[in-house]
Amino acid sequence: MIPVPTGVQVWLASGHTDMRKGFDGLAVLVQETLKRNPHNGHLFVFRGRRGGLIKVLWHDGQGMCLFAKRSIFTIHKGIAL
Repeated sequence: MIPVPTGVQVWLASGHTDMRKGFDGLAVLVQETLKRNPHNGHLFVFRGRRGGLIKVLWHDGQGMCLFAKRSIFTIHKGIAL
């Protein structure tokens, strides 16, 4: 459970993202693609190509956090596998 304060916005990156990216690579995507500051405390959510992996980038006020969640189901051409 992420203890997210009230008023935090959740930004969903459209399309798929290269899931090999870590803290720095995803922070650059936030800055260049979403035109947002990755250190402002909002949640930035990225999706992998197959849809079975998401990563959430969040600055909690003390440092950058990167959460990853892998689903047992993946979406491939609109069909859950």
